[in-house]
Amino acid sequence: MLIEALIPSLRETIAGWRDEGARVAFVPTMGNLHEGHLSLVREARRRIGSEGRVVASIFVNPLQFGANEDLDAYPHTPEEDVAALEAEGVDLLFRPEEAELYPNGRESQSIVEAPAALTNILCGASRPGHFRGVTTVVAKLFNIVQPDLALFGEKDYQQLAVLRRMVADLNMPIEIIGVSTVREADGLAMSSRNGYLSEDERHIASGLQRSLRELAARIEAGERDYEELLEDGRAMLELVGFEVDYLELRRADDLAEAGSDDHALILLAAAFLGRARLIDNLLITI
Repeated sequence: MLIEALIPSLRETIAGWRDEGARVAFVPTMGNLHEGHLSLVREARRRIGSEGRVVASIFVNPLQFGANEDLDAYPHTPEEDVAALEAEGVDLLFRPEEAELYPNGRESQSIVEAPAALTNILCGASRPGHFRGVTTVVAKLFNIVQPDLALFGEKDYQQLAVLRRMVADLNMPIEIIGVSTVREADGLAMSSRNGYLSEDERHIASGLQRSLRELAARIEAGERDYEELLEDGRAMLELVGFEVDYLELRRADDLAEAGSDDHALILLAAAFLGRARLIDNLLITI
């Protein structure tokens, strides 16, 4: 596995692959890799084939962290990450320093911003500017790597929707692939932030997905008073120890508020357990 830290050398390597006719799949990450990240790499390889090339990146992007968020405390496991990606057959790891991606500093960086209707709701409502940071860094990475396809986990469903919109609006010739959430045996979605959970909190954490499944069962059984149902869900989560950030039912395609005539829906939740902010979702078809 090649490891590159500089944009010119990365581009030179990928240009050589292109000259050979290889297609490129890309998996951007912030490191501290777990099975969820590695499932993206495996799906990238499956889709690109043995003749293609898989590129991963590790960069903890400061633009997507708010003033009171955990940038400084975000977990770093560089040696383990390199070993895991190499074991999965990644062809190239792009691991830039901040100055390589933001040579004029964060405050002077040109910004890429998706529509407010997608970015100011849900996680964007409680994390102002978060998605502006995501779209900016991903647009830069796409421009640097110029992949044919890029893969993201469905756990971050709003992020996936935002990036799909950005790629469509900016006419980027990149296929965005959503990959199913990888879960622990008890249903907890894998996340780097699960490491913040205490032992007691870890026992509670799986209740987030369980609550979504209970709400989905009520919808599938015919309940249509969505606000009452969501109020019940918030109360249920708080009762077992969560501090609810949001619990919403939205249309799956564009994250607009769900109506009684909509059939492809998604439940989305974010809730705190101690230091950990957990997010999860569940698709529903009625």
